[in-house]
Amino acid sequence: MIVPSKLFLHYLDRLEAILLRVQVFDPALGEHRLSPDQFPLLQQARTAIGFAMRVSCPLAGREIVRFDEGASTFDTVLAALHATRDYLAAIPDGDYAQLASRDIATTAGFAELRMEGWEYYLMYGVPNFFFHYGTVYAIARHGGVPLGKTDYDGYHVYPPGFSFRPA
Repeated sequence: MIVPSKLFLHYLDRLEAILLRVQVFDPALGEHRLSPDQFPLLQQARTAIGFAMRVSCPLAGREIVRFDEGASTFDTVLAALHATRDYLAAIPDGDYAQLASRDIATTAGFAELRMEGWEYYLMYGVPNFFFHYGTVYAIARHGGVPLGKTDYDGYHVYPPGFSFRPA
């Protein structure tokens, strides 16, 4: 089993690296959006951070803890990310042993949902985390931040100057 906190810890590290690159490249991108009716980059990051906790805590049999309340700047969002990462790293893998038998109630927009643990984790939690995480990446790329697939997943490696566009 891929322990929820381990999955989120890996991608929270990636999110931190992306946020730091954006902050250096152009801090004004923190308020940029892909579409007028979507959250801006920093709110997308906060939401991804919140989903890491919103998913991991109930799957580990814990109350949901939030560290991102009021975070609205790069520094406060990064502080929330660090606190979230520290909390998730401290959850023992064994706390997820009952994941399959957990019954989790949540809201999705205006919908009230109730799901068993695996469904909550794989069908709801992971896709929502990656929606917001991916949107941070997309806003940053759209804003000109030099990011690639390596920055997104931490696994891919391409030689300098590589492009998928034909020369």
